[in-house]
Amino acid sequence: MTAIGDSVPRQDAEAKIRGAAIYGIDFEEPHYLHGKILRSPLPAACITRLDTSKAEQIPGVHAIITAKDVPGKWGFATVDQPLLADGVVRYEGEPIAAIAAESWNQARAAMKAIELELEPLEVVGTMDEALAPDARVIHPDWESYDMRPSFPREGNVATAIALERGDADAAFAAADFIVEGEYEAPRHHQASIEPRVCSARHENGKYVIHTSTQAPFGVRDGAAGYLGVRTSDVRIVVPTVGGGFGGKLLPTLEPIAALLARKANRPVKLVNTRREEFLSGCPRENARIRIRSAVSKDGEILAHESEVIMDNGAYGGEQPVVAGLSPLIVCSNYRTDVIRHTTKLVYTNTPPTGPFRGVLATYAVFAVERHADEIANAIGMDRMEFRRMNLYREGDKCATGQVLEGVAFKETLDQIEGMAPWKELTASRKPFRGVGVACALWNTNSAPGGSTIKLNEDGTASLTTAATEIGSGAVTQGLPQIVAAELGISVDDVHVSATDTSLGLFDGGAQGGRTTFMAGTATHQAAVDVREQILDVASGMLEADRGDLELRDGSVLVSGAPDRKVGLAKVARTAQATNGPMVGSGSHAHGPIEFEAGCVTGSVINGFTGASYHTHLAEVEVDPDTGQVTILRYVVSQDVGTAINPKAIEGQVDGGVLQGIGYALFEDLRLEEGVCVDWGFGTYRLPTAADMPEIELGLVEVPDPVGAYGVKGVAEAPIIPVAGAIANAVADAIGKPVSSIPLTPFAVLEAING
Repeated sequence: MTAIGDSVPRQDAEAKIRGAAIYGIDFEEPHYLHGKILRSPLPAACITRLDTSKAEQIPGVHAIITAKDVPGKWGFATVDQPLLADGVVRYEGEPIAAIAAESWNQARAAMKAIELELEPLEVVGTMDEALAPDARVIHPDWESYDMRPSFPREGNVATAIALERGDADAAFAAADFIVEGEYEAPRHHQASIEPRVCSARHENGKYVIHTSTQAPFGVRDGAAGYLGVRTSDVRIVVPTVGGGFGGKLLPTLEPIAALLARKANRPVKLVNTRREEFLSGCPRENARIRIRSAVSKDGEILAHESEVIMDNGAYGGEQPVVAGLSPLIVCSNYRTDVIRHTTKLVYTNTPPTGPFRGVLATYAVFAVERHADEIANAIGMDRMEFRRMNLYREGDKCATGQVLEGVAFKETLDQIEGMAPWKELTASRKPFRGVGVACALWNTNSAPGGSTIKLNEDGTASLTTAATEIGSGAVTQGLPQIVAAELGISVDDVHVSATDTSLGLFDGGAQGGRTTFMAGTATHQAAVDVREQILDVASGMLEADRGDLELRDGSVLVSGAPDRKVGLAKVARTAQATNGPMVGSGSHAHGPIEFEAGCVTGSVINGFTGASYHTHLAEVEVDPDTGQVTILRYVVSQDVGTAINPKAIEGQVDGGVLQGIGYALFEDLRLEEGVCVDWGFGTYRLPTAADMPEIELGLVEVPDPVGAYGVKGVAEAPIIPVAGAIANAVADAIGKPVSSIPLTPFAVLEAING
């Protein structure tokens, strides 16, 4: 029996449908206190007075903490962020003090009783302001910050990246055409239905934190850094997670709740309001990209030159690492050996930005694919023909010189052509109707992972992993399917333990489509380990050679003699009585990538792991009077390596495309002079079911040489090409270029009117 390729249902489906699942916001410790955070009302200021004495007298208040109670700073890449503001605030919403009280109302009253005086500083609210020669430096002591590893930086530039291969000047001098474009994208909020929430207690000198997170070990390490303790002194337990999309990777509330719990000697629960989510939720950064290409008259790209400016917000977080993807993605998709690229990640007095599904690539691919259309139009070449001519092929080198294997662009283009013939679509176009296509090459996050599997005495299996289920089904579908396939049991007989850093092996978190690719490969190793032990014991019980045995339907059978078999329950009990319980473990880390090390500086991500290839096609209609964009048709071809669970992949594609539609047409987390204009879903426009077209999906299976069964990351990529495909379709419909998103009716009307 094999479970690979079956669309088995999720193990957590019934609990979620019935409302029985315990989310982080549902979890309550006995006798817990309510936490509340005092946040800065200004985006830039010095703290001239902070007096908590009156607040401490409010009935029911058990603990108040300020910066003096926090042992250390922390940062995923740059150690630049205090847990609570110490002397200066750098963004609106920055935590200054926190309270724990018997009730939420008492905590709120205490927050209002804190006497806070701020002296405003000049607000450096935009990237242009931050990069101006006379700009106020937001972090005057930036040179003293530790970095892991060291990144080039200076003043308001949090990190700088440069890549150069070949002689760009000579290539541009020889070009028949030079095509230039500038593209802009806004901040994009993850908008998880469940806000950030955690509950912490302090017992026996250790911290136990139940939190809604995607990366329990990342939060553990960050909390330990702030708390000034060993990582093993912090235990992270993950209840059911109500959405993440990258927004719940970093520690935010957890160390605050932990410090309050220690000081109050009571458990403390902290929950963000929606306004606090918008102020401190680390949205996708706003960015500006300039691309300049040298092209021959027959359509060959002779050279690529680009610049990316990314808004870091007030603190670094993961962003110096994320920025390293920029040369790979902005200089990606299209072949050329001559590249010149720079990226600047810029501090501003705005809320810190951070990971969001398809980090950096959503706007990078938007820019790259708009530019591809503009090149084709400039040289009078069909847009699809231009792509077929210039997209990566097997054995080509990417921007950093890595040789690409398993390239599947041709397969995705061919599949799209079979589903939606390009010439028919473009030949029959009506006024203000357009068609656009966008391609993407994407990386699978290679953070390591591990799993342990126990064969139970009743023939079922228990899987212990710190891989986190955040709604994709990777842990409640994909990993059990791998175990079931190797052990020859039903998927229902694979029991997955709750995520707990004290029990599971290290895992890099639910991010970058890595769970089935990395944790799945570790789980496969563990399952093979158990399988080998089963065969060893069963061969003696059946008096048969191991090579003649097979595992199927919960039993070990002798091939060709179906009556000679023994159940796994009996094998497990026999092993337990002789050799001890059967347990297998697996650990997986991706090896180093070979690339041209001398061509790039400032980046720690210098190649693709588990590379997957994608093509999206959109057909739209634009109302010339209102600027309204209607998506008439949306077609996806996605390279998945191997489809472990086709129905689960379909769900991820549907969700990713809908998020991409919101990014392309509606969403814009607005800031004015560092102040967040949007306060919640009443002002921040999200796509709904009414905005969702039917998705026509085709899967391409070009196996990866590393992932178990050839799998590649699946869940992250579907959002990436959407803005590019829709923007190209809109530009085609109106016959005018578009260079920024979201394509709101106002923006489209402006483009129509020139």
